[in-house]
Amino acid sequence: MTETTVIPVTGADPYDITIGRGLVATIADQIGTRATKVLIVHPPTLGAKAAALRESLLERYEVILAEIPDAEAAKRVEVAAFCWGIMGQTDFTRTDVVVGFGGGATTDLAGFVAATWLRGVRLIQVPTTVLGMVDAAIGGKTGINTAEGKNLVGAFYAPAAVLVDLDLLDTLSRNEILAGSAEIVKAGFIAEPEILDIYEADVEKAVDPTTPQFRRLIELAIGLKARVVSADFKESGQREILNYGHTLGHAIEHAERYNWRHGAAISVGMVFAAELSRLTGSLSDAAVDRHRRILESLTLPTTYPVGRWKTLLATMQRDKKTRAGMLRFIVLDDIAKPSVLTGPEEALLFAAYQEIGE
Repeated sequence: MTETTVIPVTGADPYDITIGRGLVATIADQIGTRATKVLIVHPPTLGAKAAALRESLLERYEVILAEIPDAEAAKRVEVAAFCWGIMGQTDFTRTDVVVGFGGGATTDLAGFVAATWLRGVRLIQVPTTVLGMVDAAIGGKTGINTAEGKNLVGAFYAPAAVLVDLDLLDTLSRNEILAGSAEIVKAGFIAEPEILDIYEADVEKAVDPTTPQFRRLIELAIGLKARVVSADFKESGQREILNYGHTLGHAIEHAERYNWRHGAAISVGMVFAAELSRLTGSLSDAAVDRHRRILESLTLPTTYPVGRWKTLLATMQRDKKTRAGMLRFIVLDDIAKPSVLTGPEEALLFAAYQEIGE
């Protein structure tokens, strides 16, 4: 195992995020001695790795595998019910442990299942994608989607530990790494400009999991999220800045029936938010251009069809970030200076959308 970095999340339910290599082999240390059963929630693509993890734990625990659909298809109430059924049939108790082993959708679903079974059982998140490592597995947001929108049903529920094992990325496709990088870029624009500098200096090294630059990006993005959620676990204040690009991004995911990668949708959403910031007079043309340049260097989309606006607006108005009937957008007064724009006129939103329309 290589040198590890431990980033704490503080608050009412503190836990550590451990970053390094070879960490999956240490998971029993996190599960502990009180548990007798472990439920490993995983997608089909990780079936072999989940089976190997199960074998490594069998001497100490009864280990049950719950294979769930890949990507957003996992985040449905029927899938949660499938997991609850397994837990009921195996007499899963409050001292037992759920392990989320997969990408962001898997850890969202596993977290929701852990939060709701017996009103809460211990949860260990082992994210296997860039998106999961820097975003979904951290912060205790768990949830499922409904026909009306993304993550409308869920719970804030802190894990007991998060293991960020960089070995798990060595076989991840380049497209997955590029898509996951959107959330790292987001962290750069809202709080950590060093991230933007690293991408601009050498994008190839920045997307290679074996380089120091890549690890630095992971640590910077995780460090930001850990600080924010430590201060605001239930998104009543500062945590809202993490939604930069997400209001329109979630609407695009819904419009595309979740066939777009989250990072691709958030990429478009960030450019929209940057254009909205520019139109309100707070962000320079150069900063908006920087959004496009960095995201396009990662081959992420920065435009969306003009004719989809009314559909996207209707979806945004149902978004969980809407309050008292008013849309809220995270915008930028400058790089690393986010603020909240509440209840903007539809004409302003439409004008910003025209700037990303194709």
